[in-house]
Amino acid sequence: MDSAEQLTPKLTGDGSFTFFSTEFGETFHSHHGAHQEAMGKFVYPTLLPEKAKQGQVKILDVCYGLGYNTAAALETIWQINPDCQVQVYALELNPVVPRAAIANAVLQIGSPQVQTYLNTLAHDLELQVPDCQAQLLIGDARQTLQTLQKQQFLADAIFLDPFSPPNCPQLWTVEFFQVLSQCLHPQGHLATYSCAAAVRTGLIEAGFEIAASPPVGRRTTGTIAGLTLTDVLTLTPQEQEHLQTVAAIPYRDPQLIDPASTIRTRRQQEQKKSPLEPTKAWKKRWLQVKAH
Repeated sequence: MDSAEQLTPKLTGDGSFTFFSTEFGETFHSHHGAHQEAMGKFVYPTLLPEKAKQGQVKILDVCYGLGYNTAAALETIWQINPDCQVQVYALELNPVVPRAAIANAVLQIGSPQVQTYLNTLAHDLELQVPDCQAQLLIGDARQTLQTLQKQQFLADAIFLDPFSPPNCPQLWTVEFFQVLSQCLHPQGHLATYSCAAAVRTGLIEAGFEIAASPPVGRRTTGTIAGLTLTDVLTLTPQEQEHLQTVAAIPYRDPQLIDPASTIRTRRQQEQKKSPLEPTKAWKKRWLQVKAH
């Protein structure tokens, strides 16, 4: 995906727009609603309305894309506390995407102020205004994240929003999660739309505690992670047993440099040798439970 012509706006269920990625073969957001997903999968699970009251919030947006998650976060924070100081680091592989979102007027969310801020961020890759400091770091998120780690940046909220694990496994590995854990404030929260067993076990192996976030526009839950979690939606018995199946073997990328194909093959080889229950057996068992 190297040109704006390949980014076609797609209407989603809540009236907001997203793009389809020809490189990954996916839309950037759920067809149920891009804005709805930003709020329900990222803003609310990371407790940003509460954190806004503290007067200072630091956000790490992994896979910035069109900018929906950051836009929804800024709008929510300043509705709660107009004086809140916000710092954002956004990681994005392709600068064409956020610029195309602005050019196509796709990102119709938030106040004119937020729109102006994201326009500046997309084109200048940084924003320095009294109430918001933001940087858009372009490149492989595995490398740009390590830059933040060395700067000892600690986020109050991390939005983990890459393309799906099968299509973008390099940003769902145990090793990537370990670096993320070192960029999260001890009381901070990480949120992702994914409920994949491999993602959840990878987060646990990287040192996170995990819980489910409520479904948004679909039947499946998302995932919340933190170094310590309280008052959250615990996993159901079905979800807990899913973490004991072959599907739960996580993705690995020891040096944080391997191509997606290598990471996928490594996991497949580990799955073939695994004594864990086949995922089909788990599905069949729970279908029978629900039937009764």
